Amino acid sequence: MLFHGLSAFPITPADAAGRVDTDALGGLLKRIDKAGADSVGLLGSTGSYMYLSRAEKRRAIETAADCLGGRTPVIVGVGALRTDESIALARDARDAGAQGLLLAPVSYTPLSDNEVFEHFSAVAAATDLPLCVYNNPGTTHFSISNALLARLSAIPSIVAVKNPALPAADMPAAHRATLDSVPAGFAVGYSGDWLVTEAILAGGAAWYSVIAGILPEPCVKLMRAAENGDRAEVERINALFEPFWALFRELSSYRVVHAVANLLELSAYDPPRPIFPLSPADRQRVKAALDVLAAV
Repeated sequence: MLFHGLSAFPITPADAAGRVDTDALGGLLKRIDKAGADSVGLLGSTGSYMYLSRAEKRRAIETAADCLGGRTPVIVGVGALRTDESIALARDARDAGAQGLLLAPVSYTPLSDNEVFEHFSAVAAATDLPLCVYNNPGTTHFSISNALLARLSAIPSIVAVKNPALPAADMPAAHRATLDSVPAGFAVGYSGDWLVTEAILAGGAAWYSVIAGILPEPCVKLMRAAENGDRAEVERINALFEPFWALFRELSSYRVVHAVANLLELSAYDPPRPIFPLSPADRQRVKAALDVLAAV
């Protein structure tokens, strides 16, 4: 059941030199644990995995393992440009106390299906940890088709996929098509916070959430309503999130959650350069969105 339910993806607070603030990270993790999320997604896109050194990633994982003590399982992103680097990161995650792995097909030179398959095969074989396929074409520029996913799902330790959610009208058919491509019990979950409620109502196993990493309590309420099929409650809570969804679409979720962390005094750090923090005017819009969400 590792890749089921609400997986909260926190930022990884770090200074301008990429040094992780483990105290600030611990504070975020404690909020997630207290709220009752089903897992932590550490070092995902929201967690700046492409902006941190191997040593700093290891420090972040060790912090999570110490802070959570196994109460909330930790899924660690191990994407890298080179296969040997991803293998090393997977072994670091295992040794530092992770319970699962999340792997995206990161690339500079465009990859073929066979190259991605061999990459995943090698990383999956490097540890005995269960692995989730991270299908994130918006950042990797590679889309994992159902045909490729079917091949990957035959590898014993690959047990889940994190797919981008689709518009509501397309979601039920797309979810059924994915389920038809994988073995029974393979966990098909979704990201894309502003679309994901329909994916869960359609039967998605997991919500891999950006905003749950910084605002876990209202996200737990939204997820439990979706899991229970309570459409009226889902629509009520989701409407209160809509100011955030609009900001995510316009400004990127990555920039917005860093601003939330600053406003709530959970992190003193901006996103890593070359990414700019939000302007003062946009931070006011984030503050207004927080005020709306207080009604949950």
